[in-house]
Amino acid sequence: MDPADAIAMDRALALAAVAGAEGDVPVGAVVLDEHGAIIGEGRNLRAQTHDPLAHAEVVALRDAAGRTGSWNLEHATLVVTLEPCIMCAGAILQARVGRVVFGAWDEKAGAAGSMHDLLRDRRLPYRAEVVGGIREAEATALLTAFFAGRRRAE
Repeated sequence: MDPADAIAMDRALALAAVAGAEGDVPVGAVVLDEHGAIIGEGRNLRAQTHDPLAHAEVVALRDAAGRTGSWNLEHATLVVTLEPCIMCAGAILQARVGRVVFGAWDEKAGAAGSMHDLLRDRRLPYRAEVVGGIREAEATALLTAFFAGRRRAE
């Protein structure tokens, strides 16, 4: 794994843990520029903000666009703890993100290779490189613990 990806995944996992502690699904995301510097970050904020679009990826992309002053992130890498869903994959493509690295696969809603493969769909005018399963066990453990806690609380 690229050293910048490893540092970004460390940060994404930390952001995911914060999201989980705050009662949201533990997903964290970091956007890197072409030199590997962090230019955006986010975590799931749906529960906190009551915003259905506040997935970690969308929050991180908005942060990166705000910091760089451009919606076009074609030279960026998005590092996220969970495979992006269809909505997030659409946002990634709209931002022209060139590369996506993720941890856990999402067999129920993933759009980067498991359920759908929107990020690499040849019918679309833009595609992203996808690297999945990076530190999958750690990302999956956060999600498993979160949902087990939810089930116990019900």
